[in-house]
Amino acid sequence: MPDARTARRINRAHWDALAAAHGQDAYYDSEALIAGRDSLSEVEAAGIREAIGAVAGLDVLHLQCHIGFDAISLARRGARVVGVDFSPASLEKARGLARRCGVDVRFLEAEATSLPVELHNRFDLVYSTIGVLVWIADVRAWMRSAAAALRGGGKLLLVDCHPLYTMIDSLDPLRLDMPYGGGAARAFDEPGSYAGPNLPVSSTDTVNYAHSLGEIVNAAFAAGLRIEHLEEHVEADFDPRGGVLAHAGDGRYRLPLAGEDLPFLFTLIAAKP
Repeated sequence: MPDARTARRINRAHWDALAAAHGQDAYYDSEALIAGRDSLSEVEAAGIREAIGAVAGLDVLHLQCHIGFDAISLARRGARVVGVDFSPASLEKARGLARRCGVDVRFLEAEATSLPVELHNRFDLVYSTIGVLVWIADVRAWMRSAAAALRGGGKLLLVDCHPLYTMIDSLDPLRLDMPYGGGAARAFDEPGSYAGPNLPVSSTDTVNYAHSLGEIVNAAFAAGLRIEHLEEHVEADFDPRGGVLAHAGDGRYRLPLAGEDLPFLFTLIAAKP
């Protein structure tokens, strides 16, 4: 496995390439966003309702915001939003989209595990969703950074792929290509994107990290956060990895194994005292 610095360089090149590829596809439909479509999935919207009710009038940090779809949607809901990402190409596209949408969002390049002091103790909500922690080598550092950004009484909303789902390469035949946890790293070189297997992505090497649900929860505790809600989801209105799950006849996505549905997403809500 590459060392942490090399892995970061590899992953940033990949996310810069994804920024160039995303935005003209069904997953990231820029024209629909500009026309007013809200980009939050039902599980993300439900997480916001559970965490704080509504974001209007609140300070929100969108951590690992990519090209800014959810940051823009949160701003339209009345929040004062800062979007943070480590990919300069993603942030450049996000700023352009925000201008075209006519919304005020500040986008800032920074590491999720070491947010700048100017962002500390500022936010009512740290929002980070879907494909978050698999890119993070040190989940405890990530939780400390998220906690530092919250003001007292603020909430962290983390909606992410369940570690069980992250393990699975394919369902038929069943094939695993990640461990369940332990912070173990795995290197991949796969074409396309979760937004489309045929999207032209110029840099396809990645390094992913495995964190168990227990490790994620314990990292939140270690950061001084109080767990308020933990939910594992066995169905949703989309496939977060864009092609692993079967689309059921009722319009829902599930992760069936031997006739039983396994969780493939989880919602964690934690508060800063």
